[in-house]
Amino acid sequence: MNLYAIIRRNGWASGADLEAAAARSTHVGDQEMPGDIRWIRSYVLDEGGDGTVGTLCIYEASSPEAIREHARRADLPVDEIVAIADTVVVRPDPVAA
Repeated sequence: MNLYAIIRRNGWASGADLEAAAARSTHVGDQEMPGDIRWIRSYVLDEGGDGTVGTLCIYEASSPEAIREHARRADLPVDEIVAIADTVVVRPDPVAA
């Protein structure tokens, strides 16, 4: 398994839409593809103040193709997949906004 960042721009019209997508993603990852993909965390992106949100997600996955298959099954957008070479933690994430 490798670590990837997945950028999903303007993926959802609201936080409620994102919550529904997160439930689909968890189901597909945990139930349908447990050996291929594991969701680690996501950062929700404010896409311009009109309520739409995107995400920058961190996943462990067997390949970029597994990420695309997971997204297809969970009906999630994928704008970009970037392999993560290393992790540098200067400080832990602050308390959720």
